[in-house]
Amino acid sequence: MTPKIQSVHFNADKKLIDFINDKVTKLTQFHDGIIGSDVILKLENSSDQANKTAEIKLHLGGNPLFAKKQCTTFEEAIDTAVDALRTQVKKHKEKAALAK
Repeated sequence: MTPKIQSVHFNADKKLIDFINDKVTKLTQFHDGIIGSDVILKLENSSDQANKTAEIKLHLGGNPLFAKKQCTTFEEAIDTAVDALRTQVKKHKEKAALAK
């Protein structure tokens, strides 16, 4: 699975794109049913240092899972969003196992 990456109001460099691909692709270890993912990077218009936002949507066939985090760097925002999604994926998998 290769995530679709969209950067708003700036161009993401190759190093950041590789970082995102590596982090988001690792989520497939926790669930086999991940079909795809969308990543949106935004620079917010604020005077705050934490003005970099990462939104990640995982497609699992049914309802998509979503995480949005705002931090001082895109790498930190991606890390925290992936951590949040890892928890969501594990809960989703447990619920699916209980439903059977």
